[in-house]
Amino acid sequence: MKTRILSAIILIALFVPLLLIGGEIFAIFMGIVSVCALHEIIAIRESKGEFPFMMKVLAYLLVLFFTMFRFDSIYFIYNVDYRVITFIIFAFLIPIVFIHDNNKYNIQDALFLIGSTLFLGMSFNLLIITRNYELMYVVYLLLITTITDTFALITGSLIGKTPLAKSISPKKTVEGFIGGVLFSVVVATTFYHQVINPQLSLALLVLITIVLSIIGQIGDLVFSAVKRYYGKKDFSNLIPGHGGVLDRADSLIFVVLAFVLFLNII
Repeated sequence: MKTRILSAIILIALFVPLLLIGGEIFAIFMGIVSVCALHEIIAIRESKGEFPFMMKVLAYLLVLFFTMFRFDSIYFIYNVDYRVITFIIFAFLIPIVFIHDNNKYNIQDALFLIGSTLFLGMSFNLLIITRNYELMYVVYLLLITTITDTFALITGSLIGKTPLAKSISPKKTVEGFIGGVLFSVVVATTFYHQVINPQLSLALLVLITIVLSIIGQIGDLVFSAVKRYYGKKDFSNLIPGHGGVLDRADSLIFVVLAFVLFLNII
């Protein structure tokens, strides 16, 4: 527990100043985080067979490029150039022909790298853009994920009896799920209404926060399913007491992606 608390303090001390500074420094930090996240998901996948070294290097370079693509932008629409996506797809598919050995590199490997690179690159790129657009939006999203995770754990440990997804995450309960959503709505909605936009319909804001909290918990379960499939407890031991980057950012990744869907009405 002491290790977990100390790691959390160090993470907060590192992340908060960079978030407040924003700009290029925050973008570079997110680029590093995206590479670490991709390394974790590649490492867990390689328990079933290694990727060619050069394909991994290419993946790291591309996820870094995608994450930092137009890192100074504040626009969510048309921010990703289709040429970037096309290049990423070709970069992983074309080598299949030249390697010409399914035991070394095949279509499943290529699709895994394409999906992982696009998924993580887009997620962290959106986090950068959200920070550029409005710092308080990022705080709102962090409140949703943090409060949801914290009170889902507390509520579940106190009154949790009904398994939520036993085959994926045995300790998670329906009661914890509901408790996380309720506390998240109270805290995050109050923050948004008081700090960001008091003119927004409170009913609409509550609804959006509920949806984002639920999606955050679903994201947690999705990444838990990945770990369960590969027989791993954590994605890595990069953060003592917490696991890896993806163990900490799983909910946030999904919440950031979902938040974009509500930008026109929030």
